[in-house]
Amino acid sequence: MIVRQGYKVIFNYFWVKEVMKKLILLALMVLLPLSVNAESKLDQILASGELKVGTTGDWDPMTMKDPATNKYKGFDIDVMNELAKDMGVKITFVPTEWKTIVSGITSGRYDISTSVTKTPKRAEVAGFTSTYYKYGTVPLVLKKNLNKFSTWDSLNKDGVKIATTLGTSQEQKAKEFFPNSTLKSVEAPARDFQEVLAGRADGNITSSTEANKLVVKYPQLAIVQDGEKNPAFLAMMVPKKDSVWNEYVSNWIEKKKSSGFFEQLLAKYSLKSL
Repeated sequence: MIVRQGYKVIFNYFWVKEVMKKLILLALMVLLPLSVNAESKLDQILASGELKVGTTGDWDPMTMKDPATNKYKGFDIDVMNELAKDMGVKITFVPTEWKTIVSGITSGRYDISTSVTKTPKRAEVAGFTSTYYKYGTVPLVLKKNLNKFSTWDSLNKDGVKIATTLGTSQEQKAKEFFPNSTLKSVEAPARDFQEVLAGRADGNITSSTEANKLVVKYPQLAIVQDGEKNPAFLAMMVPKKDSVWNEYVSNWIEKKKSSGFFEQLLAKYSLKSL
């Protein structure tokens, strides 16, 4: 009797163990397709008929929001409108800020971003399409202070205030270029160059693209003529693991390069890629 009960206990133990194994395998089989065969953004966009684009609307001439109409315009806006047209879908621009533009991609708030500087930190969590624009970085100061701040080194001194905008690639670069200066960060919608205009900072750094526009718009600003640094590439951000969507957009960019589309846009906005 005791022997039979012993066999029964052993049998029940192995039976439960086998059942648990099967349940675990079943759970893995259910979860595996979700991770391996996850639907691409491309499929979702074509199915919904809508392309969601994250943009800051504060980077002249790439993306600018008109406060009178709340509509966006600029180089990148034209690029995105062309992409949506070629895909046969409508486009929706989703407002974002530089400090949250990456998290908007990782959280799925939008399918793609307008161009950002490709940096190793951003590439850790987001994917980047083919690049289509290259620029340098230059310092901006008040024109009346050009004699005092005529070189990069003259801005890298104790007591000099350098303004930066939170979340931008320039914020990180300012730490590298000006270790001896005092860095002052502002949060969007405020911008670093506005601190220079107001006299609350001695200088800021920005893309050569934006700098050339700002000195025309604000004649009191001047570019420090000491050469461009940090040549960088612009690209759109997409979800990091969505290779299907990334390849689709990257191939589209290359085709548009060959067609002369980007050359026409550069001429339209008086831009010159390095």
